[in-house]
Amino acid sequence: MSRAGRLFQLMDALRGNRRPVTAAKLAEQLGVSERTIYRDMQTLAELGAPLEGEAGVGYMLRAGFFLPPLMFGADELEALVLGARWVRRQGDEGLSKAASSALAKIATASPKDLRDSMADTSLWVPIGYDETASEAFVQPARLAIRQQHKMRISYRDEAGRESQRIVWPFALAYMEGKRLLAAWCEMRDALRHFRIDRISAAEPIAERYPTPRHALLQAWRAENNIREDM
Repeated sequence: MSRAGRLFQLMDALRGNRRPVTAAKLAEQLGVSERTIYRDMQTLAELGAPLEGEAGVGYMLRAGFFLPPLMFGADELEALVLGARWVRRQGDEGLSKAASSALAKIATASPKDLRDSMADTSLWVPIGYDETASEAFVQPARLAIRQQHKMRISYRDEAGRESQRIVWPFALAYMEGKRLLAAWCEMRDALRHFRIDRISAAEPIAERYPTPRHALLQAWRAENNIREDM
């Protein structure tokens, strides 16, 4: 690989990390020595790349930096298309439209028009589950998560018992056949999971919940032994 190509790969690796990443990790990812990474970091800094960090601590790109789109490899392209097609089958109209729009932007913003390649990708998401069950409550749940607002829901448990809850939604899992909302439940004073298809009514509350979403998410991950990259 040419040095210019490696510099682009290095920038791409930095863009994919929200926190400082060490030279050792970057070297392993790119298949080069740590000394090469240090030299490349110096070159990027001299070229004006907005880098933060230092040797022994880690490096990252400063927030807000825009990188022009790079060419996608065959595997990357198939991953993008398959992921977008999976999202389109989830029944949430807002996400479905967003997936199509995102793919169109990726295709036309790339140095090479990728629309034909994307259309020819032979990876599909089969129809094999109920896509319509209680999807009316998915989009309000997503909005509550984004705004960190409370929700009032009517919920039916596994035994069919109905209850009224005020919850603090912070995560939504999309699984085959059902959607699972993770939230803090005021009634139980604990983290709980709610199946979207068991919610019979949902009302947004224009009140920000007191615990930051990232703190709730961190506690939920710790309680359920879920890795941060999941």
